[in-house]
Amino acid sequence: MAASRLPQAIKTETADLEPATAFGSEAQRRAFLRMMSHELRTPLNAIIGFADILSSELYGPLGAPEYRDYAAIIGVSGHRLLSMVNGALEIIRLEAGTAELDLSTASLDEAVDDAMQTVGAEAAARGVSIRFDPPWPAPGVLGDPRALRTVALNLLQNAVTWSPDGGTVRVTLDADGPLVRLEVADEGDGVDPAELTRLMQPFEQGETALSRHSGGAGLGWPLVRLLVQAMGGEFRVDPGPRTGLKAVVTLRRAG
Repeated sequence: MAASRLPQAIKTETADLEPATAFGSEAQRRAFLRMMSHELRTPLNAIIGFADILSSELYGPLGAPEYRDYAAIIGVSGHRLLSMVNGALEIIRLEAGTAELDLSTASLDEAVDDAMQTVGAEAAARGVSIRFDPPWPAPGVLGDPRALRTVALNLLQNAVTWSPDGGTVRVTLDADGPLVRLEVADEGDGVDPAELTRLMQPFEQGETALSRHSGGAGLGWPLVRLLVQAMGGEFRVDPGPRTGLKAVVTLRRAG
């Protein structure tokens, strides 16, 4: 790859999307999603808060231990749903051009480390190992720290989800002139290349590993794509070096 050019990312124009007939127009559909997302956050925060109180038995024992376990499950499910709602809102803001990103010198390797800690328990439960050996010193990028954490978390979460039990997720970080490239490769079943453009659109899901291991809403890759573009970079997904998929994020190097 030439140092002066970014790799070509997967792009789909809004005109390629099918009209949202249930709501009359794409604009009406997004307005509905925005309203529903805002309305869902308040009750979800209450559900999560009270579930945490119950599972920790803050005001005394609940009785049968099953009650504590059920409260913990409610809390985990609430956090998962809230994450989906927040992701939908972020996509709406990014597509509308109203998202506020603070671009500065940021550490992409730290974002990956944080993401590894977040998905570590799920990966360990399925025997999936995550290999990450960044260069030292790791190159800084021009990006928003919060957005970088979201990008890294979604890429690792997807890679772990698509990986078979006992598989390996390989994460590499390297600099190429004025650019920095992050690659996350899994050993899953892969996806028909013809499906990749569709999966870059919100609420589209894969039919193999994602549906087998996760009930996600199909927001991971679309959110990554929009965040990376907002930071002046590009995002694409390629076939993996052996099997599976390789997600590639390219950002500008700081300084």
